[in-house]
Amino acid sequence: MKRLRKLFVTGLFVLLPVVATIYILLFLFNIFDGLFRGVLQTVFGRPLPGVGVVFTLLLVLLTGFLATNIIGKKIIVSLEKMIGKVPVMNSVYSALKQVVDAFSPDQTNAFQRVAMVEYPRKGTWSIGFVTGISSGEVQRKTEHEVLNIFIPTTPNPTSGFLIFVPKQDVIFLEMSVEDGLKLIISGGVITPKEQAEEKNDTSHI
Repeated sequence: MKRLRKLFVTGLFVLLPVVATIYILLFLFNIFDGLFRGVLQTVFGRPLPGVGVVFTLLLVLLTGFLATNIIGKKIIVSLEKMIGKVPVMNSVYSALKQVVDAFSPDQTNAFQRVAMVEYPRKGTWSIGFVTGISSGEVQRKTEHEVLNIFIPTTPNPTSGFLIFVPKQDVIFLEMSVEDGLKLIISGGVITPKEQAEEKNDTSHI
């Protein structure tokens, strides 16, 4: 029974993101297919297959376009504020958005490498992300070259702590930034396999 329970839980966690993605796409497809099938059939005199797919793709592309320009970003922020005022929905939306933001290109590109540092005390290690080399007053007032390390919280990696660590005290890991985020979000349940590929170049860090 323990073996079956473990297999069931593992399968469930594998299927959840896949099923959720398919469900959302099918939901959008059914909406657009229902809205425009009758209209287009009246205009063209016959049903047009694939209407829902076309409009779903157009919606995703339009959302991406809006999210990458100033006016679109303001519209999205306004919509998020409206959702934030709706009970229950605001909590669900906030949780989902935090998980999605953690894996967004903007977030992962800000992190250069996964690293391990002794934090919050000596002898205790934490996973963090190198965001760059310290500069300005922080660097001038330290004896060694210092790196900016972002230590995210679990299971919400969008919040955390910024610490400045001497480079010689940082242990660089070979896992990708995405794998590091998975490790943190899962609370250590998902442990990425060691990569056999060539080590990343750390000469700029």
